[in-house]
Amino acid sequence: MPFTVLIPARLASTRLPNKPLADIGGKPMIVRVAERAECSGAAQVVVAADAPEILSACAAHGVRAVPTRADHPSGSDRLAEACALLGLHGDDVVVNVQGDEPLIDPALIDAVAGLLKKQPLAQMGTAAHAIETVEDFTNPNVVKVITDARGLALTFSRAPLPWWRDGFAQGITQLPTAPAPLRHIGLYSYRAAFLRAFPSMPPAPLEQCEALEQLRALWHGHRIAVHFTPHAPGAGVDTPEDLARVRALFDATHG
Repeated sequence: MPFTVLIPARLASTRLPNKPLADIGGKPMIVRVAERAECSGAAQVVVAADAPEILSACAAHGVRAVPTRADHPSGSDRLAEACALLGLHGDDVVVNVQGDEPLIDPALIDAVAGLLKKQPLAQMGTAAHAIETVEDFTNPNVVKVITDARGLALTFSRAPLPWWRDGFAQGITQLPTAPAPLRHIGLYSYRAAFLRAFPSMPPAPLEQCEALEQLRALWHGHRIAVHFTPHAPGAGVDTPEDLARVRALFDATHG
């Protein structure tokens, strides 16, 4: 199934100003992300930019980009505008690759895109991998996902899931084994018609409580398919410390 990768890029960032333009191995980070995405099976890779500086950086390195409004409240709104600008049809598949994932695995992009062919009930696809430590299991910044027998998401939460009633009676000292806890990976595929409609759906109370936008889809009765990968994704960039770590990894593998 052909698919389009859209990479939302916003210049403003509280923790790392001008993050899309941060240099990694001589190129802006947004270009590094696009280059990784181009190694997938995507028919096209397009950056949805909110600033002329991002458009110029992409143009200088041969990366396709479209200008989008600077006042979008979320990445989903930016993606929906990009869908319209590109004239994508309702059943076209779109994969949202975050603009701060310069080490994203192209094979993971392909797998998440392919979910929507395998799972006709789903309007969205995403990914998860096994949680291996109690620290990650109890960390609210590590989002957990629970699925049904078909691999469709039942819910997402920042809380420890599943809750092992008997095993946690004296506190959380070990991980549950059945079902094994899963960490959600923030990579999404969508059917284009659903992506266009998503920003206009009323926010869900559970979404607002957990601060997890994907819960809006479940709240309104839509299904999200989950791809299980044995490996954690490459490190993303949120802070100056993250950027230094990714630069070091990049230099080590491309030096």
